[in-house]
Amino acid sequence: MRLFSKASAFSAVLLFGALHADAQSPGAPGPSVQQTVAKIDEYMEAAVRVNGFSGSILVARDGQPIAGKGYGMANYELDVPNSPQTVFRLGSLTKPFTATAIMMLQERGKLKTGDSICAHLSECPAAWQAVTIHHLLTHTSGIPDYTALPENDKTRALPVSHVELVARFKDKPLEFAPGQAFKTSNSGYYLLGMIIERAAAMSYEDFLQANLFKPLGMTSTGYDRNSRVIKNRASGYGVLAGILVNAPYTDMSSPFAAGGLYSTVEDLLRWDRALYTDTLVSRQSVEKIFTPFKSEHGYGWYNRTKHGRRALEQNGSLGGFFSAFTRVPDERVTVIVLANTARANTRAIADDLSAIALDAPYKVPQERKAITLDAKILDKYVGEYQLASGVAVTFTIENGQLTRQVGTQPKVALIAVSETEFFVPGIEQRIAFLTDAQGRVIAYVSRRGAAELRATKIK
Repeated sequence: MRLFSKASAFSAVLLFGALHADAQSPGAPGPSVQQTVAKIDEYMEAAVRVNGFSGSILVARDGQPIAGKGYGMANYELDVPNSPQTVFRLGSLTKPFTATAIMMLQERGKLKTGDSICAHLSECPAAWQAVTIHHLLTHTSGIPDYTALPENDKTRALPVSHVELVARFKDKPLEFAPGQAFKTSNSGYYLLGMIIERAAAMSYEDFLQANLFKPLGMTSTGYDRNSRVIKNRASGYGVLAGILVNAPYTDMSSPFAAGGLYSTVEDLLRWDRALYTDTLVSRQSVEKIFTPFKSEHGYGWYNRTKHGRRALEQNGSLGGFFSAFTRVPDERVTVIVLANTARANTRAIADDLSAIALDAPYKVPQERKAITLDAKILDKYVGEYQLASGVAVTFTIENGQLTRQVGTQPKVALIAVSETEFFVPGIEQRIAFLTDAQGRVIAYVSRRGAAELRATKIK
């Protein structure tokens, strides 16, 4: 069943209008649904025009969609447009499903989150004895993230078994004592998938289909396999030197329970509705899932404050796909953004769409005005910089513009917007150069949404 059709979208607006009107206090009316939808349309049109957004969005309140639409192309080669029924890979938005599966198995007496993971895994290293399922769920295990290993760019394209993938990180020392710090680890959620399979005596894919997707009517959600023919599946794209390119191949055996699912904005709203009930697990388990342990993170979700309200979030990225899911439970507002290019920042879009739904401040994307800088200013930034990962980034001047080259990738001409700030065309990335007390350039900071990278000048 589709949540949106030509008739149902208008009905949803009318229903939301009634619910919203009831919620308003006398003398302090908020914007009408029509006004909210108009603001969403204005914002998304700008996101497409200015930032090149391609994907699908859904905004809902009280479980009812008020806006849902596709933008750009699901497949640019075949001119297939995105829609609310387009299927996208979820990346780390898989993790909340994995966490819920663990809680279901705990309620059935198959495991406890306080168990050592070694009670549920074979050939468990001695260093993992103190690691519990709770530590994996909260990213506090200290187990190194296999996707951060230098060889991952090559190995992610290869089919892999559980034994082979775990071998990549099982003998590496813990990065900190379990429970003492927070650091995102896809390794932890990969291991959770293995624990689910052992406790449930079935595959991770089959358990989720039987216990989550089928009961909720999520017919367009599942575990992605490269060989599988999936109706309405989008293609994933990257940006190289400002040009749209096909994303690098990822064999879907690699992300597994850390990022292997696909879905639509409509199906994810069904999931959102279930999280307000005890349909899947008890309310006590749901609250445990959302309770932060360290660094705002609970079981598969981040518990943050957005626009003065408590917000539950998870985001993801994988092979040209980007996802953002924001829930504001006290207001029953839900925002889902799924994209199939790297051009626009899905998390920033979700933040702004939730602000619109909450009648909070936000900014519509604006065209950047490029400025011309004197060659003497540009000369200060020329040189070689190094990221924490060891990758070299080189800045040169060509045809009067500052260019950036990351590793062996093609050079990209940057857009100057001030004497110290530049933007990378085609993607929402800002580069700001830093100087010392004497005015010498010592580093730059690159920001894209919430992600921030610093590179130190070495030459």
